Amino acid sequence: MQFLYALEKLRNPVCDFLMSTITHLGEEILFIVVAVILLWCVDKYKGYYMLCVGFVGTQLNQLLKVTFKIDRPWVKDPNFKPIESAIGEATGYSFPSGHTQSAVGIFGSIARFAKRNWVRILCIVVAALVAFSRMYLGVHTPLDVGVSILFATILVFAFYPIIEKSRQNPNVMRIFLGIMLVWSVAQVFITEPIYLTDTSNANFLSAVKNAYKMLGAVVGFIAVYELDLRFIKFDTKAVWWAQIIKTVVGLGLTLAIQELGYIVFGLFLGDMWYRCLTYFCMVLFAGAVWPLTFKWFSKLGIKK
Repeated sequence: MQFLYALEKLRNPVCDFLMSTITHLGEEILFIVVAVILLWCVDKYKGYYMLCVGFVGTQLNQLLKVTFKIDRPWVKDPNFKPIESAIGEATGYSFPSGHTQSAVGIFGSIARFAKRNWVRILCIVVAALVAFSRMYLGVHTPLDVGVSILFATILVFAFYPIIEKSRQNPNVMRIFLGIMLVWSVAQVFITEPIYLTDTSNANFLSAVKNAYKMLGAVVGFIAVYELDLRFIKFDTKAVWWAQIIKTVVGLGLTLAIQELGYIVFGLFLGDMWYRCLTYFCMVLFAGAVWPLTFKWFSKLGIKK
């Protein structure tokens, strides 16, 4: 808290704006954008790699939150004042930092497989800035941020050789996804009873929502992997402008599924299960349905 008070004294309108902007680089929307660009335009196994880092990182983050139940800095110390605009996105318990976990997962993954040193350095700097922004804004302590950096870095380095090995041996990926599925189911059974003991606790609600979202995403991931391996076998190659069209249209449709899923599935499913089904549909569309168009996109710009 003393470190946060020291940062509070350094606040000014320019830095407030910069840190409030930088912190968005650790949000879910950026993870979705970067993951689908890798999956659709670069190398689907690098996309799989980032998805694994992101999914497991989110599950681990939420598990630690409900296990340790550490309140946000301004709850622990009512005299401390975070930047008001940052409070809305600071959901769930404080420890560990979800934004930091996501940022290190995104940019750490890119740094892990990038060939150029300047790309690696840039990614590390951006991830560090996101981590710092969480403390500057007053929504996380150094402990929250430090633990997230540690665990996200472990996932980045541990998962890369596993996913690379699955290129030659699909059973490696099947086993890995099977473990992720078991963990996802367990996460629901762990977080939901905790929430039901105190349904007014917004911190528990955030954890159980994420558990159901990740369950749907992991089941979708398993379906995507098997469908592509057996039937689709999509290729990411296309001319640059076709890649842009493919990404913009596909990403728009993926995000539309997210919005429409909440509305449509919410009409006949409970609050948790419509989130689960929505994320299943998002992953299934991004990994198996939209790639069916890639052969057409690959022919654009080719002279006959």
